[in-house]
This record gives sequence, C-alpha cells and structure tokens, in this order.
Amino acid sequence: MSIAITGAEILVLDADHGAKPFTADLLIQGDRIIAIGPDLDLSQADQTIDGRGKLVMPGLVNAHMHSPEALYKGRYDNMPLEVWMLYAYPILGAQVLSPRLVYLRTALCAIESLKSGTTCVTDDVYESPHQTPEQLDAVFQAYDDVGLRATISGHIVDRPFLDTIPFVRDFVGPDLAAQADALGTGDAKAWLAHCKEAFTRHHGRSGRLNFMVAPSAPQRCTVDLMQAAMELAEAHDAPFHTHILETKMQAVTGPEFYGETLIAYMHRHGLLRERTTIAHSIWVTDPDIELMGDARCSIAHNVISNQKLGAGVAPVRRLLDAGVNVALGSDGVSTSDTTRMFAVMHAAGLIHNVQTPDTAYWLSAPEILRAATSGGAKSACLPKTGTLEAGHKADMLVIDLATVPFTPRNNIANHLVYCETGSSITHAIVGGQIMAQDGTCLHVDEAALLAELREEMPAFLAQHTKTEAMNQAFEAAFWQAHKKANACDIGLHRLGQEPAWLQ
Repeated sequence: MSIAITGAEILVLDADHGAKPFTADLLIQGDRIIAIGPDLDLSQADQTIDGRGKLVMPGLVNAHMHSPEALYKGRYDNMPLEVWMLYAYPILGAQVLSPRLVYLRTALCAIESLKSGTTCVTDDVYESPHQTPEQLDAVFQAYDDVGLRATISGHIVDRPFLDTIPFVRDFVGPDLAAQADALGTGDAKAWLAHCKEAFTRHHGRSGRLNFMVAPSAPQRCTVDLMQAAMELAEAHDAPFHTHILETKMQAVTGPEFYGETLIAYMHRHGLLRERTTIAHSIWVTDPDIELMGDARCSIAHNVISNQKLGAGVAPVRRLLDAGVNVALGSDGVSTSDTTRMFAVMHAAGLIHNVQTPDTAYWLSAPEILRAATSGGAKSACLPKTGTLEAGHKADMLVIDLATVPFTPRNNIANHLVYCETGSSITHAIVGGQIMAQDGTCLHVDEAALLAELREEMPAFLAQHTKTEAMNQAFEAAFWQAHKKANACDIGLHRLGQEPAWLQ
C-alpha cells in the first residue's frame, strides 16, 4: 500500500529547535516514508491526498498514560496523589476486570487519542491484584483494532502498600494496617515470568505494538525486582519505565527510606540508563539532574496531571540543559481527565513562564513540539519514529490550515501549541495506514464501543462505590502523612513549588 500527499507544507523540527515548514510532496510505501521533496513521481501511489492548504506534521506521542484510569474520568478532584490513589488504585476491594471491560476501557483511550492527533502512546497498565495474560491480550487487541502505535506495560508493586509512603503507619491504626498487610504484595517471580511471556507473544505485534517493563517506583518495588526488570528491558531493547519524584512526599521518601534521593538510589543500583524513562521528575535536586543528564535518560513531563494533583512543576529547562531527553505525557485519565496531547502541549508551553521572570527558563513552542514527537519516541525506544524523514516510520497528521485555529496565520509552531485543539486534523496516519479521517476512526465502530462501555458502567460503578467506602477509612491517615511530608524542609525551594502555607 502506498500513499502520496501532494503539495503540502511539511513540518520539520530542526535540531536547533526551529520549526520550519516547506512545500513538498511526501510518498509513503508500506509503513515508511520513502521520499519527501518537490515534484516527486507519485504515479504509482495507491491513494493520493491533496495537500494544498494542508500541513503535514509528525504524529504526537503520549509518553506516559494509564488507560485503566479511564473508568474514573471526571470522578475525582482536589486530592493530592497519595489520597487520590486510595480511590483510583484502592488498597481494599479492588475489582478484577473482565478482559472485555479492559478492552473497552483501552479502546476509549485509543479512540480519543487517535482522533485528537496522538499516533503513539506509552500505556503503563496496572491491573489489580495482578495483570493476567487475558487482560494484557485485551489491551493489545484494542490498540491493534483502533490503529495506534503503542508500548504497553505490565505494572507491578512488590512492597506492602503502607510501606511505600512515609509516615502513613504513624497514623493508620493497627486494625486497618492489618487489613492492608493481609493482602500481601505482587509476586516478583510470577511477574517476571508474565513479562517474558508477554515479550514473546506481543513484542513487535503488527509492526506497531510493543511490550515494556514498568516496575512502579523505587519506593514501591524491591531492588532485586527492578534490576531483573532492567535485564529484561536490555535483552529486548525495550523501555524501563518508572515513576520518580512526582510529589514532595516522594522527595521526602528517598532520605527517609534510603538515606539518599530516589535518583541517587537508582544510580547506585545501576538503574539510571538511557532506556530509563522517569515519569514526573518534579522534585529533583541539582545533583540528581547531573546524574540524569550523564545517563541520558528520559523524563515524561505530565504537566496537566501534576497541576491537578498539586504535585509541582518539573524543572524542564535545567533537565534539557543537562542532556535529559524530555517527552510529554497526559498521565492517567483520572488525574488529567484527558488523553489529548494538544491540551498537554498548551499547558506545557505556559506553566514554566509563571515560575520565573527569567525568560531563559521558559520553553519555546518548537521545544514543546519536539518533546511531544521525537522526545516521546526516544523515551519509548522507538528509533526512526517521531520525525518526518525518508526511511522513518510513516506516523503523521494532515492538518487543514484553513480553519479558525490557523486564521490569521502567523508562526506555525505557536499555532500548533497554543491555538490548535486537534479539530483541524483531516487524516491521522499510523504505520503508513490512514487510521482516522475527518474525525472518524476508520477501523472500529466507535459508537458501538462507547455504547457497550456505557452499558457496563452502572454495574462497575455500583461495586466501585462500595470499594471507595471501604478505602475511605484510610483517608484521614493519608491526609496526615501528606501534611507531615509537605512540612518537611528538604532544602529544595524553587519558585512555584512550595505552597505559601508551608513556607
């Protein structure tokens, strides 16, 4: 199958952070771009898209997303991470979902992603009490059916939940603690076997889908498990995906648990490498940033989620200057309530400006675009993805420039970051196939899938409401631990990080 796009403006994001569109034809053969240039011979193309008045840009890459939270979209507000987790990832009474509900939940995220311009996602999937092969099959099938490129994990926690958050045991009574501890932990040996099977069954599927390892966080997983996960990632050239320093409580966690920062702990155990992607990276110290830059690791900057949870703002300029690869993510569909990467870019382009009057620390629109495309692809260990170049994967968007977001037209990068919402997309192409056109996913029946999910939700929410009531018993203790941690002086006072009531 070959596709030709004629006379379009092709957006190239240069290494010097420029965004320079030029007029050319583009030819796709199979899943690759084979030529870009003026007056190409397109006579043998199976399909032609008239690119006049259109912009062709790399598809957006969501570098950190949790599709399981889609069932809680719009449900929670005004909770910090540790309190919110009681309800979205409950200690007690979590439901074991059928593979079909897992499929519908994932399809919902994939549909919204594709229609709003995301062609590639990194989906960090946690199932309670553990992910079954059938549930993982359902996730892969949903992405395959909708037509995204996706890197999908099995997520694990193998330490007792109450031992992953500092100070909580000081406030949780013995009866509640006993209930939580009785649930045990994830089985590291079984999880590693599950991951090995998943690599065999799914890695490279359809040329678009991959598996990755995702030990939850260094305070939530044993070092033996994390090192074994890194060995698997190395063996399969896959990402090692984890969460570090999302909240100030996690900044307190490293010194409390290990006598050093969590980044220093990762470095000491050989877990800070180029294939390591760190979700968040908000409360990093200057020595942390130096270690991360030396490792050439990646971060996923989850700006909307971090704002909603009051977690803080990652020091992106200093991370970039140190050599860290920066990608953008929506994070969970409950903590950001969206998978739309145009919204994420917009927020990322604004948030850093309010932290300091020094404009040298602000991010430019081309830098935001690079983080949302090639930066995300690098974090997922996807070479030749995220840019428009001959020989690279044919993942791209065709955007109508005769729309309100581009009228009147000035700087194209600014329009994409600050004006566009995804409404101007005419075609979303993934792996050389048109997967969505004019706001419609071409390979699934969106209306039927959404209707089926709506039918499933009353029974799910009836049970989840009972689960919420069970876990509410922990909430007061978690609020107390949150306040105690946020009152700690950790010697890191960046503008915009410390609430006034704590200073």
